[in-house]
Amino acid sequence: MGIGIGDKLPDAQVIRATANGPEQTSISELTAGRKTVIFAVPGAFTPTCDSAHMPSFVRTAHDFTSKGVEEIMCLSVNDAHVMRVWGEHSGALNAGIGMIADPVAEFTKAMGMAFTAPPVGMIDRSARYAMVVEDGTITKMHVEEIGVCAVSTGEAMLEAL
Repeated sequence: MGIGIGDKLPDAQVIRATANGPEQTSISELTAGRKTVIFAVPGAFTPTCDSAHMPSFVRTAHDFTSKGVEEIMCLSVNDAHVMRVWGEHSGALNAGIGMIADPVAEFTKAMGMAFTAPPVGMIDRSARYAMVVEDGTITKMHVEEIGVCAVSTGEAMLEAL
């Protein structure tokens, strides 16, 4: 595993998917001076991400505010257009979840969370995890085993807070 609790996030350029189109930004800009939850998925529209992981955060998004979380963000090694459409399709954008594209896996690799599975067409994808980040520092982090979605769900992260 890469970095963890107590570590500062590596800074990397990412793209926020918005209704007005893609916006270049950085992880440091997204997390500076704020309490955020970032959950990472192997791919938009992939089976477990689409049927379990994303819905868990859409269901619980409103509950994070009472825990002091200012924004929930979903990060994936996809392009910003795919992330926007997935955000619309899944209800994530309506729930206020930020859709963050890491198109060349810059952040994912810097986190030490990249994996490759050629038989299923996944190259330099992100492992499944969720973390609470306070002013750029990881305060809680739950990493899943490949193929599992249990400790990084919206419900599990709420319980950890």
